Amino acid sequence: MKTIKLLLLFSVLVCPLFAQTTKRAITIDDYFNVKEVKDPQLSPDGKWIAYTVTELDLKEDKSETRIWMVASTGGEAIPMTAKGYSAEHPRWSPDGKFLAFVASRGKDKEGEDEPAQVWTLNRLGGEAQAVTKVKQGVKSFEWSPDGKRMVLVIRDPRPEELTEDKEDDKKPKPHVIDRLQFKRDYVGYLDRFRNHLYVLTLGDEKMEPVQITSGDFDESDPVWHPDGTKIAFVSNRSENPDGLPNSDIWIVSADNTDKGKTLLQVTKNPREDYAPSFSPDGQTIAYLTVTAPLKTMWYATNHLATVSSKGGSPTIWTEKIDRNILAPKFSADGKVWFLVETGGEQHLASMDVKNPSSKLVQTAVVGESIVQSFDLNGNTAAALVSRPDLPSEVFTFSGETLKQITFTNKKLLDQINLSNIEKINFKSKDGTPVEGFLYKPVGFDASMRYPTILWIHGGPVAQYDHSFEYIPQLYAANGYAVLLINPRGSSGYGEAFSKALFADWGNLDFQDVNAAVDHAIAMGVADKDRLGVGGWSYGGILTNYTITQTGRFKGAVSGASEALYRANYGHDHYQMWWEVELGLPWENAEAWERISPFNKVDKITTPTLWIGGAEDWNVPILNSEQMYQAMKRLGRQTQLVVYPGEFHGISRPTFQKDRFERFLQWYGKYVKGN
Repeated sequence: MKTIKLLLLFSVLVCPLFAQTTKRAITIDDYFNVKEVKDPQLSPDGKWIAYTVTELDLKEDKSETRIWMVASTGGEAIPMTAKGYSAEHPRWSPDGKFLAFVASRGKDKEGEDEPAQVWTLNRLGGEAQAVTKVKQGVKSFEWSPDGKRMVLVIRDPRPEELTEDKEDDKKPKPHVIDRLQFKRDYVGYLDRFRNHLYVLTLGDEKMEPVQITSGDFDESDPVWHPDGTKIAFVSNRSENPDGLPNSDIWIVSADNTDKGKTLLQVTKNPREDYAPSFSPDGQTIAYLTVTAPLKTMWYATNHLATVSSKGGSPTIWTEKIDRNILAPKFSADGKVWFLVETGGEQHLASMDVKNPSSKLVQTAVVGESIVQSFDLNGNTAAALVSRPDLPSEVFTFSGETLKQITFTNKKLLDQINLSNIEKINFKSKDGTPVEGFLYKPVGFDASMRYPTILWIHGGPVAQYDHSFEYIPQLYAANGYAVLLINPRGSSGYGEAFSKALFADWGNLDFQDVNAAVDHAIAMGVADKDRLGVGGWSYGGILTNYTITQTGRFKGAVSGASEALYRANYGHDHYQMWWEVELGLPWENAEAWERISPFNKVDKITTPTLWIGGAEDWNVPILNSEQMYQAMKRLGRQTQLVVYPGEFHGISRPTFQKDRFERFLQWYGKYVKGN
């Protein structure tokens, strides 16, 4: 690639912001009033956009997702599904008459949700109609180009789901395990009941989907060929699917009669190939690929590739960009649109893949904003956009104009004073340039120094960016300066920057975040005697490394973190990646122990709150329990909080509120000295 052309688009059309006589700081309760907008979908005529809105109900202690519709020119949004159940994955029929979605709209005798089905709803109104009656439920679907069929993703039925004995269904069953990868957070123990593709003919009186793939493999991401005769999908069909991340793109006939024994393998890359999209003429598939060696793991860059839909040698289009590519989609004129993650930003971009000599990427940079997802109709995009002061909303993008279409959270935001955010650049201990964001306390006075929280992101392959972040806003509203840093290991800065963490966690990344604190002190913002640190997932893990290497922090929150890594082998769901990065724990014990923060727990003098979900198999609570036990035994200030029934992310609203309250209480006591 010779150049990247940046179109700085600041012509954002928004509704007038009416002045408020008084504004207040953001509160914990405001978290439950922020509505989450997702999944914008343009109608075939381009006149309407369907999307989802998720609301949290603190009183009922649950969340609910509804589908809404708004004119693509703007105007009042219309609710398409009713309160009382959640509906997701809205997709327009090709003629634009119907919206289909996935929902569970009924309860069984015990009051539990019935398995989710596909429903259709006439855009002009009326009651939604179920088009599937699958006992185990439907995971996802896509319309055929002529609107007469749907491809469904359905898990194999378990024996108890095929019986009419509902009482027997509720009896606990033993987990019978024989897979190498045998557990997954949010899912539980893994068995041999796999996700396969089915085709449903609409209007069929029997409503019986026909299975078109099978085998001891999982399938996902189905997309129809433009002529409606074939379906591309993603599956890891290697000899060791639990031990190698080797997903490929395959094609099966939509009229298949042998349950997928006859397939065309389109890609043969030994690493991940996924997210397929057919060109308008069906001759080409655009997709994402990882071409780096297995040792590069999740630190590898995802590239845009194209390949003939008959298979063959692919063309890798973005190797020289060295940035992650996401969500490729063909437009009507044969260009490929996609997202580019880079340096605290995420751009909407396009490339002309019809011209083999063209390596020019046209990138739309929406100011200090993040494009989180998008849908295309012709060359118009419906994009989900967020800014530091704006939770995700639907925008349209056409030509060089970006226009905000939904204003879901405007009423709430008009009442609140948010933090002023500054992007900061500094050098780490070894001279490496590092970026991040400084959230200034609400009412910031440049003549004062403030208690400061270093809040570390998860991943580690992720990045802080120009999107709305509630937790640092909450800290800033309570008088803290907040540092959100992208240390080495983060994405958005190239493969080498990310891979610097390989088998060396808690070294260079610690140096980077520690240098950020030095920088904030040198800026005259941070009070060196009132510092806090914390984070969730890898944010908690790096917190552990930090408090074992320095005593400068007066309070720490370690959320869903890891500590004694060999204890996690076979207990969390990362066995494959552990083996790639550290080797087998009985053969290479030194590597495992060298990076385990537990082995330096006696160095911790920072009062630390350990917190997580009881059912977390991503980063099991075992780690927090061990660190808490050790600190308690050492006589240090510590506390352990475990949320029953919760996985890696805390979902129950009352637990979420409890968590935020504990964060503020802990930092208030130990950082502010309240």
